[in-house]
Amino acid sequence: MKNALEYHNISYEKIVLKRGRIYVKTRNAHETASNLAQVFGISSASPAIGTTSDMNLIVETAIKLADATVEKESSFAVRCHRVGEHPYSSMDICKEVGKQILTSLKDRNLRVDLGNPQFTINIEVRDKESYMFSETKHGVGGFPLGSQSKVVCLLSGGIDSAVACWFTMKRGCPVVPIYFDNSPFIDETTATKALDVAKKLFELSIGFPRKVYVVPHGKNLETFIKESPRKLTCILCKRMMYRAAENIAEIEKAEGIVTGEAIGEQASQTLINLRVLNDAVEKYPVHRPLLGFDKTETEALARKIGTFEISTRKAKGCTAAPAKPSTRAKLENVKKAEEKFDIQRMVEKSVRAAKIVTV
Repeated sequence: MKNALEYHNISYEKIVLKRGRIYVKTRNAHETASNLAQVFGISSASPAIGTTSDMNLIVETAIKLADATVEKESSFAVRCHRVGEHPYSSMDICKEVGKQILTSLKDRNLRVDLGNPQFTINIEVRDKESYMFSETKHGVGGFPLGSQSKVVCLLSGGIDSAVACWFTMKRGCPVVPIYFDNSPFIDETTATKALDVAKKLFELSIGFPRKVYVVPHGKNLETFIKESPRKLTCILCKRMMYRAAENIAEIEKAEGIVTGEAIGEQASQTLINLRVLNDAVEKYPVHRPLLGFDKTETEALARKIGTFEISTRKAKGCTAAPAKPSTRAKLENVKKAEEKFDIQRMVEKSVRAAKIVTV
């Protein structure tokens, strides 16, 4: 939270931690709430007005809040939650505040609707203090970033891998994106898109390194196309990516590899092919947050996190993909095809040539 506030140049007096709540004392309540709602681990953020637990002051402050937020000819409700010992109940607060709002703002022709109000005045009384708010910004939730171990993530710049990264970050894992540069089978627009997606994701990981591994992979693809069954190109390509990612995971002291694969989304992502891909990795688990998602679900999430427009920008697709890729690759045939190559040397060469780009 402190990193986010500093990054967005938001000044604050202090941050107070109490059971179930974190209070940020600031003069920029709305801006603060909007930015903190994007911090992983925060379920919601509300710009609030604070006062004491004195009933009269609560009523007075609630009326001011209602005056500023509740529109004419609309419905409202008052909700109250208390912690501690007080000479009144939560219901007492709701009744008194509601009555005084109707009286003080009678020219607005307001009505109380406890079931489906257009505006809600929320009151929290905690011991000797109270807080009032009418707006709640839903947060991303999950775990605070860094509360779980680091992972490496295969990031293509497309819709799926970006959402997979976000889901992993949401569960507290800092991510190190890896982009595989398939030039000359793609052009620079694809790499630019991938780095822009990474930059967008890093806006949610303030305080953590903003680096992307860019691994040259085109020569490997050229070799596979020339000397192996064409239908296995995508499988051989992806197995090499997994191996390189495993090496980088070891360098980064990460705990796993994340991909955006979903069952049946592409030819290489049938369950049979995913098992063949898994065989290429020896030391690290492969995590697939989107395994059971369909495309419309993934696209909706991409829009939510702000990567959709970047991921759908026009870019040259990979021309190395065969016309008829294998959807039911046999592991023994894949391993036989790989026997022609010095796989270990190819992986090591790619990793050594990788560039670390800060975005």
